[in-house]
Amino acid sequence: MKTDITRVMMDEHQLILRMIALVEKNVALMEQGRFRNWQFFLDAVDFIRNYADRFHHAKEEDVLFVELINNGMPEKQSPIEAMHIEHDQGRAFVRAMAAAAEKALAGEAGQIPVIAENAAGYIELLREHIDKEDTVLFPLAERILPEDVRPQMVAAYHRAEEQTPGLEEKYRRLVEEYERQAG
Repeated sequence: MKTDITRVMMDEHQLILRMIALVEKNVALMEQGRFRNWQFFLDAVDFIRNYADRFHHAKEEDVLFVELINNGMPEKQSPIEAMHIEHDQGRAFVRAMAAAAEKALAGEAGQIPVIAENAAGYIELLREHIDKEDTVLFPLAERILPEDVRPQMVAAYHRAEEQTPGLEEKYRRLVEEYERQAG
């Protein structure tokens, strides 16, 4: 039986999607004038930057994508290039959302449309991105990557996790607390 090299990332996608659902719900409430917790948006940005981007994408970009390239997938004009482009697009949405939430927290008017527009762009991008990874890229990786590289990939994932002890639990609790508040 082959060592599973994508299950951990698919599981992490579930927590990311839960945060995305919270952002979507709170943006809708914000636009209705019923949500003004700017700190939530800053916490969401912190989650995205540290959990989704540094913790999760480190495994994808530094381990999985590297092995796919080492095993014959082209780096350019390929699913890997598309995933890198989408990661960068996501980072741009998050930067703009963070800047607007910080301004709103400081009392600057007019930030709601900026937060909403960038959150909506990020949500749409990320849902499609995760779907492509879960239904196309990860199954492809499971088919093409040889067994002899898989144990070292899993070890590299563990090393990446060890660089940030307690991070996964911290962000899981953050999502659970906001879910509880949202009812």
